[in-house]
Amino acid sequence: MLAGAAGTLVLTELTRRSSALSGSAWVRRNHRGEPVNLVAGPVVTVLASGMAGLLLPRRRRRPALLLGLACGAVGLYDDIAGTRTGQVGDKGFRGHLQALSSGRVSTGAVKVVGVVGASLAAAGSVSSGSVDRVLAAGVMAGTANLVNLLDLRPGRAAKASALGAATLLRGAAGGAGAAVLGTSLGILPADLSEKVMLGDAGANALGALLGYRLAAGSSPVARSSMLAVLVALTAASERVSFTRVIEATPGLRELDAWGRPTAAPGARDGACPSPSRP
Repeated sequence: MLAGAAGTLVLTELTRRSSALSGSAWVRRNHRGEPVNLVAGPVVTVLASGMAGLLLPRRRRRPALLLGLACGAVGLYDDIAGTRTGQVGDKGFRGHLQALSSGRVSTGAVKVVGVVGASLAAAGSVSSGSVDRVLAAGVMAGTANLVNLLDLRPGRAAKASALGAATLLRGAAGGAGAAVLGTSLGILPADLSEKVMLGDAGANALGALLGYRLAAGSSPVARSSMLAVLVALTAASERVSFTRVIEATPGLRELDAWGRPTAAPGARDGACPSPSRP
């Protein structure tokens, strides 16, 4: 909760100072066309990663800290550089592959490599054997990607992260869950009010740390099952709009809309998405 309180104070001040920078590289238009600031991304990355490093057992502190910071850093790179000419259309894995086939390396592809590499490095602290390490890394990278895919509406990714983390506070790696929970709750008010957005930086960091907790507290068989689900959801996201599914599902629809301004009539998923998607 300390991360959440600190995050609220830092975000309030940074948002106030940068609110006049309407033409800044840190400002984006959300799905309603409202200007929102990407400043939350690096703030969430540092706070969640730092708190996880403090709360976890000694042998897991450095891997989790580096995982969160690295995933947030490559996400921030995609947030900023991904809006440049020639990069805007490289969305989804299909877009990254098309960019590679034309001789270009998209910023999203750089992010994917960075997230997977950081996950493989961190997975050594929660796994035994090369196969188990790959499974654990897959859970971390897959969860980072899933949270990022949810960051298409104010508060959605933060709510999902907080709800997931609230069930993962026990065990030796419970500190990672606590860090994600506190930071997610801290960013939620500013996120819901459309002052800031997590972007790839914040979503990747929260998701990766949540994945670390999932991988650390599960068996190889459970990791295999979780990885299968994550891969299936990622594949489905290429063809199915998560927003449309949520809006068509009672309970999820109300939870998703809670606390944020009413969407403009006719707003559609993908009309003004997060600055970049994996």
